[in-house]
Amino acid sequence: MKELVYNRLLLPAIERWPDKVGFHDGDRHLTFAEHGDRVLRLGDALRRELGVRPGDRFAVMAANCQQYLELYHAGYLGSGVVNPLNLRLAGKELQFILADSGTEVAFVDAMFADHFHRSIHEVRADLPLRHVVLIGDGDAPHDVRYEDLIASGHPVVPEEPEEEDPVILMYTGGTTGLPKGVLLDQRAEMLNLYHIASSVGFSEHRVYLHQTPMFHAASMGAVLGIPAAGATSVFVPLFEPAAVMEAIETYSVDWTVMVPTMIAMVMAHPEFRAERMASLRELVYGASPMPAALLDRLLSTFPEMNIWQGYGMTESSSVLTFLTPEDHRGGGQKLRSAGRPAMGVVLSIQNQDGEILGSGKEGEVCARAGNFMQRYWNRQQETADAFRGGWYHTGDAGHMDEAGYLYLVDRVKDMIVSGGENVYSIEVENAISTHPAVDQVAVIGIPHDIWGEQVHAIVVLKPGMSATAEEIQEHARASIAGYKVPKSVEFRAEPLPLSGAMKPLKRELRRPYWEKEAGA
Repeated sequence: MKELVYNRLLLPAIERWPDKVGFHDGDRHLTFAEHGDRVLRLGDALRRELGVRPGDRFAVMAANCQQYLELYHAGYLGSGVVNPLNLRLAGKELQFILADSGTEVAFVDAMFADHFHRSIHEVRADLPLRHVVLIGDGDAPHDVRYEDLIASGHPVVPEEPEEEDPVILMYTGGTTGLPKGVLLDQRAEMLNLYHIASSVGFSEHRVYLHQTPMFHAASMGAVLGIPAAGATSVFVPLFEPAAVMEAIETYSVDWTVMVPTMIAMVMAHPEFRAERMASLRELVYGASPMPAALLDRLLSTFPEMNIWQGYGMTESSSVLTFLTPEDHRGGGQKLRSAGRPAMGVVLSIQNQDGEILGSGKEGEVCARAGNFMQRYWNRQQETADAFRGGWYHTGDAGHMDEAGYLYLVDRVKDMIVSGGENVYSIEVENAISTHPAVDQVAVIGIPHDIWGEQVHAIVVLKPGMSATAEEIQEHARASIAGYKVPKSVEFRAEPLPLSGAMKPLKRELRRPYWEKEAGA
């Protein structure tokens, strides 16, 4: 008998708290009954009006909002597979994802509709895209308006999906230079939710602030768990420190998720005062390195707040480990760890031959859990490689101590995490390497007080040719999203140091920057 489908969580919550106002989005305030009615109508209209069937993908490109939550819930009740789009995608990246995923329907809000249209209008005839639905007001090109679509639907409960039915296709940076789709099913998403519930906990009294982008895996615990628990959801469209503090004060928010960059920006804002965030009882951070000075300030400013660190990835529906409030209050070396595995998650450290290493030995972080993806979309070999030996290979390097705490020491796949966004160095290198003056390029992450890491390009020019940092940056910007463009460019006269396999020795390139940071 099945349990791990979202219908078993959301529908009972709607029945139990029909009159509770559980959703606050600007001047929109909805009860659970109103939310449920709109979700069911949306799901019905997706099927009858737009021809979306279970298993079909529909994309969403929007800022955080109540409508985004409705689209997630319609998909998770069985109406289709949600394909959330990163708001910073460059046009070519957006075209690739729409084509690769086979997405036939896209929902875009007024804020991003013009960018979406400019990105695809010249190639739309070559894409599988049939319908563009506009969320909110605006005159950007579209085929149907969101509210008209909901009005056309009937509040019909859809047929319940199976635990193995795909529910989300989330694209992440690819080591080949192209985004790759991570396909997750109901079972994985529900188990991830249970992992969070067993650690942080859910209750009807929670008031959660959605400020991390809703297209990001870090948002999924709250997207699904807060409504299912009968708790209250509050939205800010895009992260902005003043708006975050106002929302926390207005609605007495007691739980939110932030990346370290967001925490730093709030605490550096001229209007920041600790008492404005007095209601906040649970703060979860992750997705990028936490500067030690920032963590110290956070702990000393909010001694009563429960502070958590979460480590995971899109492929695991997000969470693998937690560093708990007790760990944070205990201080010491544990604060540099990513915590211990969540209930149901097993970690190992393995060498390149797949042998499991003992405590203190460095190798690749590998995991087993029920909350992992089914596969990479259209990438059979990459899926097999990722799950070789019956373990998911994270691509992160680290070690575990005797108490089971995980310490990350490097990134096998050379991924840079800047402001909570994943940047694969090869994507940036591919973009820069096509500049006619570039002979060699290596992209690394270097320390940044606000962003955690910043994208840094090291470039060797061809003999007799010249280029400026600005020219390199603008050339890259033509083919990759703005947040992936190097914030700094270093020119070297000598060739890059190479390994025996003729690959740039990035650890050698990174060392002077991080040694300087460690000694600061």
